[in-house]
Amino acid sequence: MGITRILIANRGEIALRIHRAAHEMGIETVAVHSTADADAMHVRLADHAVCIGPPPAGESYLNHASIISAAEVAGCDAIHPGYGFLSENAKFAEIVEAHDIIWIGPKPEHIRTMGDKVEAKRTAGALGLPLVPGSDGAVRTFEDAKAIAQEIGYPVIIKAASGGGGRGMKVCESEDRLETLMSQAGSEAKSAFGDATVYIEKYLGNPRHIEFQVFGDGNGNGIHLGERDCSLQRRHQKVLEEAPSPVISDEDRTRMGEICAQAMRDMAYRGAGTIEFLWEGGEFYFIEMNTRLQVEHPVTEAITGVDLVREQIRIAAGKPLSVAQDDIEFKGHAIECRINAEDPFTFTPSPGKVTYYHPAGGMHVRVDSGLYAGYSIPPYYDSMIAKLIVYGRNREGCIMRLRRALDEMVVEGVKTNIPLHQELLHQPDILEGDYSIKWLENWLKERETGE
Repeated sequence: MGITRILIANRGEIALRIHRAAHEMGIETVAVHSTADADAMHVRLADHAVCIGPPPAGESYLNHASIISAAEVAGCDAIHPGYGFLSENAKFAEIVEAHDIIWIGPKPEHIRTMGDKVEAKRTAGALGLPLVPGSDGAVRTFEDAKAIAQEIGYPVIIKAASGGGGRGMKVCESEDRLETLMSQAGSEAKSAFGDATVYIEKYLGNPRHIEFQVFGDGNGNGIHLGERDCSLQRRHQKVLEEAPSPVISDEDRTRMGEICAQAMRDMAYRGAGTIEFLWEGGEFYFIEMNTRLQVEHPVTEAITGVDLVREQIRIAAGKPLSVAQDDIEFKGHAIECRINAEDPFTFTPSPGKVTYYHPAGGMHVRVDSGLYAGYSIPPYYDSMIAKLIVYGRNREGCIMRLRRALDEMVVEGVKTNIPLHQELLHQPDILEGDYSIKWLENWLKERETGE
């Protein structure tokens, strides 16, 4: 089955990224957009564009009926959801396939399984992925929670089964707080996700966030493309990502990568996925799997030379993986900075008109962005406006190039977090690769208080 016209069910830089990959494959694109995005770059460059509703995402980018109607009216034979929005919505994936449209993503059953954190953990354990010690599924009563916490030892973390973004998470240091925090986590989860189910895990004190990029063809073949280190986070939101990780050995990369790839073979997984781990003391602990393309996929592309979006499209069209595991070589180092329209240190969003824009350039510098001078950044969506990706022969050279690229990049008319990245790349811990998922928030607190 061939793909001739793709509807891109997303916006911003990822919509533009998909458009470019499709055009390089000779495939036409259809951009859907809200009224707020009528002048967006991906809309301007697409072969066709369809307005699907007003600015609120629930009335446009999350509107199943509008997107399916646009695909049918525009004669699309495939839909690519990008990331966010509907990319991990199993019901929408099923609706797409029920309309005889190709879903450029994993099988709906895999999206559903990995979207439920309790079921994902159970499945991961069955597939041989190392788990954080904790409850074997949902915890329904305080007595069960107390028994589990006593067994694995405090501190523990209570998590929402359907959660994400840090909501429905509570760290408990001792038994006398367990019942209260369990109730609070359940209430937050119910409010945010409509599901009060929680589970309990051992709380790791100072871990790193390491994720492995995987791919499957849906027929039992699977590969990994190495790991990314995404430990620089604020409120569980990634700020900077790099590949490879400064702390993972070649031996551990090969060992864990093969475990992840084998899991994809056993699942008969289709398309792109990311298996995320916490890493501490040389040990990996599974936390979740994202059944979609990641924001930070370009750093993997930089060190492997594999176009991940192109691979997604090929596999969705029924073709086999274009590379075998033995074909993949990891060369050099890559770092991605997420450029957001926000105050660099208070993180207050800064939508508005871009009066001047000059992207960084030069050898091994990539900017994924839909920005242009005169473009008005709408206030309705995520504040990320660009991704700056830099490659170097080694980590030191990559950082030097990234410093230069950040100095060269100019976005005027709105505030951006470029100054934050510039400061980070002069911190000794960052230069030495010695940081954890708690490092950035601790550093920001120290910077604010002057301690």
